[in-house]
Amino acid sequence: MHASAADRAQSPAFTYLICAAAWLVPGGGHLWLGRLQKGLTFLIVLPLMFAVGLWLEGRVFPFEFSQPLVALAAFANLGIGLPYFLAKGLGIGAGDVIAITYEYGNAFLIVAGLLNMLVVIDAFDVAQGRK
Repeated sequence: MHASAADRAQSPAFTYLICAAAWLVPGGGHLWLGRLQKGLTFLIVLPLMFAVGLWLEGRVFPFEFSQPLVALAAFANLGIGLPYFLAKGLGIGAGDVIAITYEYGNAFLIVAGLLNMLVVIDAFDVAQGRK
């Protein structure tokens, strides 16, 4: 017997899976929930924003807890999910402090991650039937 959409919306396991998908693949949670326009928009725009940050010589910050602002920037970078791990795995995102675009790149990288965190919260609300 298949669970109805209302039953799934109340299932904590389903909600957590949606949130994990939404974090790992920007827009993935919305796509899974059938919100195609929103999901495709997030899937294209957020990784593109992250890529622009890398192109502008921004830094994917390391988790250095001795420097709280660097650690917060690293947490924000992690918010984009899979693109973060791809950048780390490929060794890109070291940043170039003397590049004129460095701070702009950092802003794009950080904001892309923070926006994806908001997208995860939105997917959570949709999965809970609040939207």
